[in-house]
Amino acid sequence: MSESLIKHTLSTTGVMIGFTIIGTAILAFTFSTTRAPIAKSEAEARMALFRQILPESMHDNDLLKDVKKIPAGGELGNRDETEAVRARLNGQPSAVILETTAPDGYSGDIKMLVALKADGEIVGVRVLAHKETPGLGDYIDIGHSDWIKKNFDGQSLAKTPDDAWKVKKDGGTFDYMTGATITPRAVVKAVHKTLQYFGAHRDELFAAAKQGNAS
Repeated sequence: MSESLIKHTLSTTGVMIGFTIIGTAILAFTFSTTRAPIAKSEAEARMALFRQILPESMHDNDLLKDVKKIPAGGELGNRDETEAVRARLNGQPSAVILETTAPDGYSGDIKMLVALKADGEIVGVRVLAHKETPGLGDYIDIGHSDWIKKNFDGQSLAKTPDDAWKVKKDGGTFDYMTGATITPRAVVKAVHKTLQYFGAHRDELFAAAKQGNAS
């Protein structure tokens, strides 16, 4: 290999290494400067969603830090690990927010948040994501209808017995839209399972963790 070719190769290699170093530095700088704003934006979005189903008067702790890991599967039906968000007032348990999934929606999974008072009464339910038919099955979404508020706010296992947790078409308590029975049937079933899960795991959900720690 000629000396000029070697010099050219070394020069080209040096330029490429230089660009790689500069590019890596730019990416690292961009990540470091945007990480905090992105995290803050995500936290604000979560809190805005929590406020829809849990009044601020019900807690004085940091909801984003007082959480408990919940494994995937089980009664809640989630496909991934989730977090139970614990609300406390004056150091005492006041409510919990649970993620739950109805796997049997008309078009697949219906993901929800369910806020429950410490005594097991539902404070609020919101659909996080679904693929139900627009204009028909999507009335479960608060953005399209108040169906979810009318049917679940204030509900509990003490108020409605297990055999009544069905849509009216199936002999239960809950309303549904004619022609769209599968969707509300799946939601009612999932909310019922969430109440049963809370009843069985209440002490475990609220146990131990001090504010600022996840368990």
